[in-house]
Amino acid sequence: MEREAAYKRYGSLRVCTGEPGPADWLTRRAPGPGGGGFGTVAGVAAPGFAAYARVLHPAALDGRPVRWSRAAAAYGRTVGPGAQWHRLVGVPRAYHNGSEHGLAGVWDEHPAQGPTPPVVAEALVPVLVRHTRTPRHCWFGLWEGYGRRDFAGVPTFPTPGRDEVLLRGALSEVLSPVSVDEFAELPDLWWPEDRAWCVGGDVDLVSTYVGGSPELIAGLLADPRLETLPASPDDPPY
Repeated sequence: MEREAAYKRYGSLRVCTGEPGPADWLTRRAPGPGGGGFGTVAGVAAPGFAAYARVLHPAALDGRPVRWSRAAAAYGRTVGPGAQWHRLVGVPRAYHNGSEHGLAGVWDEHPAQGPTPPVVAEALVPVLVRHTRTPRHCWFGLWEGYGRRDFAGVPTFPTPGRDEVLLRGALSEVLSPVSVDEFAELPDLWWPEDRAWCVGGDVDLVSTYVGGSPELIAGLLADPRLETLPASPDDPPY
């Protein structure tokens, strides 16, 4: 597939073509526990926060979101810390390569693999905006390896296992790429100017991770629109 040229905007978010200095704090990862190394929750989001949460990407039935807990219950299982979708529903780890899936009347589509899906982002934004002083001034990281845009020549910043293009805009604009292109990926990383929290996702995951204050994480865990689990910075991401 021929890649489209990267324009000055990604939806309403502005593509930063200068040095990605605002992301420097994310690139300074410390070795050892909690340092945000590869294969950890803090490596997907950012290290140094007081609390973390794992937000599960829903499965679907006829295009409508389905919670993991509902699917798991149909198989006589429960969702707990470290839950993995393929184990809950009894499919191979490499289930995305298969063609047969689903349970009649319960689910017919696996959770979206990749950065935060729009249905999750819509529920996250109202909670996040209450926990930052700078919701109109945010930064975002987009993996330059997604196939639809050619970011050749645009500076990137490194995160564990990825190189990210820096974007800027208001938190309310994070969903704007899909309003232009329904197949567009949302940014992998979101953080406000005051660094009150950081949202992280990845092309290989079916969960989004959030680091922030205990109050923010408590709010996410209590929000009925989200299916959320507590997480620790050194947990493996799924």
